[in-house]
Amino acid sequence: MNILLIHGLGRTPLSLWGMANALQKAGHTTEFFGYVTVFQSFDDIAFRLRDRLRKLSGRGPYGIVSHSMGGILTRAALAEPIDFPLPHHVVMLAPPNRSPRAARIANRLLPFRWFATQSGHNMASQTFYAQLPKLKCPYTLIAGTIGPTGSLSPFGEEINDLIVGISEIRMEAHDPIVQIEALHSFIMNHDMAQRAAIDAFSRRPTSLPFPVDLA
Repeated sequence: MNILLIHGLGRTPLSLWGMANALQKAGHTTEFFGYVTVFQSFDDIAFRLRDRLRKLSGRGPYGIVSHSMGGILTRAALAEPIDFPLPHHVVMLAPPNRSPRAARIANRLLPFRWFATQSGHNMASQTFYAQLPKLKCPYTLIAGTIGPTGSLSPFGEEINDLIVGISEIRMEAHDPIVQIEALHSFIMNHDMAQRAAIDAFSRRPTSLPFPVDLA
């Protein structure tokens, strides 16, 4: 299967090299989608991603692995109506599928607003998320769990990966989540995350998200 890997805010395609290598060893073909938020608006990036997915779909069944904001770009790029087939599956690594409190805090700071531009504003906006379409294809959500908790943590006692709380990862209240002992920025390098992605792309298409058995 052809699989497109989409990195997160402030990262580059190189951050997903290990994941791509694991997928290639499992028999998949991989390619990368890159972007730089300081030079492109969120809307422009999503439009370019949509065109890339249209072209990718013309070569047969395809999948997506997204990290962090890459998952939000994926949701925007797959908004209906679309004139090409949906992905076989989308694997979302630590996606802020609801406005993350970390973005709302960071967006108060001028350096973040300069660097993240429209993309950072969107992630800090409840209004943006209320209008963001949910995925209409099968997906797997993967969360890191070793962020700090307690009275000094902005997450309190909620499981988190240092950047995103587990409640911010679900698109729907009933969504299952694969939990991995990893931090947000490095979750794609964890062997369990790579195994979960490989397992997800080996399954037949379904209309619902599903957990992955990593036992």
